[in-house]
Amino acid sequence: MIAKRPIPEPQALKKLADLCAKGEHCSGELLEKMRRWGLPEDAQARILEKLTSLHYVDDARYTEFFVHDKIRYNKWGRRKIEQALWMKKIDGSISSVVLDAVPEEEYLEVLRPLLQSKYRTIKAESDYERSMKLIKFAVGRGFTIDLIRKCIDAGIVGEDDMTDFADEADD
Repeated sequence: MIAKRPIPEPQALKKLADLCAKGEHCSGELLEKMRRWGLPEDAQARILEKLTSLHYVDDARYTEFFVHDKIRYNKWGRRKIEQALWMKKIDGSISSVVLDAVPEEEYLEVLRPLLQSKYRTIKAESDYERSMKLIKFAVGRGFTIDLIRKCIDAGIVGEDDMTDFADEADD
């Protein structure tokens, strides 16, 4: 097997700048790419420094977009987002500031409809079993127990969301 030659530093810089120009990327992703390309650590540091100084890479900006997207589109809770950011090697000081800025109500706006739709599909022998299944589902999505309890205790998920229109028609 022929060993691959590492990509030259100027070419790596151009490829990464082009990549960052198309969408948000964090420093952890870029370092992983450079490592796979076989670039030496000193070259990786120089390239990352250059991309950061030119504002192609900004982990705080990336984190803000990432958190917003995961809440809105993926319907994730704080814990799952924290874990994903940790996997992307985002510094905890950056991620905690961004996550702390998200109001609790934003998570609740995502969690309520999730629990309502899940409630209809759960088969359970008792209310307790149904609650446990809902909690397990929501925890798997990364929501905290206190938010889940707020939704369940507030009766956000009711027995029957159907309205009987027959009585109103008789009036």
